[in-house]
Amino acid sequence: MPVPASVSLLCLPCAGASASMYLRWRRLLPRWIEVVPVELPGRGARVGEPFVENFDAQVERICVEQARAMQGAFVLFGHSMGALLAYGVAQRLRMLGRPLPRALFASGSSAPSQRDPGRLPDTRDDAALTADLRKQGGTPEEVFASAELMRITLDTLGADYRVCDSFTYTADASSPLPMPLHVFAGRQDDIDAPRVEAWSAHAASAFTLDWFDGGHFFLRQHEAAFLDAVTRRLTQVQAAAAAGGRHAPHALA
Repeated sequence: MPVPASVSLLCLPCAGASASMYLRWRRLLPRWIEVVPVELPGRGARVGEPFVENFDAQVERICVEQARAMQGAFVLFGHSMGALLAYGVAQRLRMLGRPLPRALFASGSSAPSQRDPGRLPDTRDDAALTADLRKQGGTPEEVFASAELMRITLDTLGADYRVCDSFTYTADASSPLPMPLHVFAGRQDDIDAPRVEAWSAHAASAFTLDWFDGGHFFLRQHEAAFLDAVTRRLTQVQAAAAAGGRHAPHALA
């Protein structure tokens, strides 16, 4: 089987995380997939910058800062908050008449039209945020054991949850996206399945939904199987592009 043409995979982090959550993918995914971890202000290499705490402002900033990366063959990927941001970026690129991603990959997230505002804890309550970190999993135990690391994590998580809380879904301004939409979800996540399945309404062309055992961080709990699925879907995206943009029908896996 021929190797697909190269494609850039721009990866947006989940709430409370930095772009480093995707660095290991550079070693684990095939070489034709160029992993581009997108660092947001206030964390990682940008820890000295103020947080952006508004959804539209964060989306606008990503579109400006990643303009060079969003040329040629690229795909947007996001987990949890990152999925919502990826959706917002795709919508904004279309509004601006900029080149669109070949596909949108959304992981561990309700559909934008089905978000549950009551799911987020009080962002000013450290105890509530800490309990949320415990419930979601995915945070190393050494973070909980360090007051300094916990302060950094809770500040980042609170800012990111305020980004999510400021998102407003407007059907008139959020018509289905004109690119394939591939969604990934954990069977034991506390997001209700219908809220995940509702992503299909945001896809004007191909749609797939891959389920995995595991909770909110199924992508870490079953990393090999998850990355195999990502590779398979990216192969389909590149094959469709090579065939002139023809996409497969909607499918649930």
